[in-house]
Amino acid sequence: MGDRGGDGGDGGVEYLVEMIALDNVTYTYPVTTTPALQNVSLTIPAGQFCAVVGANGAGKSTLAYTLAGFVPHFYHGKLNGKVTVAGKDTAATPLSELVLDVGLVFQNPFNQISGAKFTVREEIAFGLENLGVQRDEMLARVEAAMRVVGIETLADRSPLALSGGQMQRVAIASVLVMRPKAIVLDEPTSQLDPIGSREVFAAIRALAAEGSTVVMIEHKLEWVAAFADRVIAMAGGEVVADGEPADVLTDESLLTRGLGQTRYTLAARRARELGRWPAERKLPVTLEEAVEGFRK
Repeated sequence: MGDRGGDGGDGGVEYLVEMIALDNVTYTYPVTTTPALQNVSLTIPAGQFCAVVGANGAGKSTLAYTLAGFVPHFYHGKLNGKVTVAGKDTAATPLSELVLDVGLVFQNPFNQISGAKFTVREEIAFGLENLGVQRDEMLARVEAAMRVVGIETLADRSPLALSGGQMQRVAIASVLVMRPKAIVLDEPTSQLDPIGSREVFAAIRALAAEGSTVVMIEHKLEWVAAFADRVIAMAGGEVVADGEPADVLTDESLLTRGLGQTRYTLAARRARELGRWPAERKLPVTLEEAVEGFRK
């Protein structure tokens, strides 16, 4: 796990250890000519919760596959540039080794459930079994992972007899139990209701606070604004904005690139048009910021 330093000069958290780095990465899927990623360069430090947003087709999922090594080991295509996770070149490191450093949660939990286990507990333990982890440690880690995502009561159920949202939690727990240094999640709340979404975001936020590096592909901007440290906006396979949620999610120029805004930002923007929100007052991205702004 990475370590966080003390406060930086602006009073915020200073991240010290580089966990993920992409250097001028361009990737094109097989039998296609248009790159899914174009000249992407990013550095993500250990312990940061980084959200990736953008319209469908922006390249977000491809970025997730690239960080986890599925590009180029599973999706072959053409990869230029260099991707490094936990100090390892993903193109030169086999997936069997990368899984110890980076875990990927797919958007569709059906793609992640093995189908080889009869209970949720056994399903979550599957990866640890393959690594030969001792039984006592395995059980403790499985119980801890189930608590994080709130599925302790499902431990003895069949993973194939669950709802979509429950399956998604099992898939997340199956990655968390491996304790990778970096966790990549591709729209992990797509199957969850608002309460479940908040619980998952809070759990992921807690993991980042403990030192895990988190990259989450997500469309639910209200939760992104409330929990993420950083937001990367993508369009056409490129990074078009990168910064704090308050800056990226209120950038009006991104509306033309298919990036939405939170309901609180839209409400305040409309209020500004009506003269009820001063032009000099920063637009809100969270409910708390909107309430405070409208009270003023």
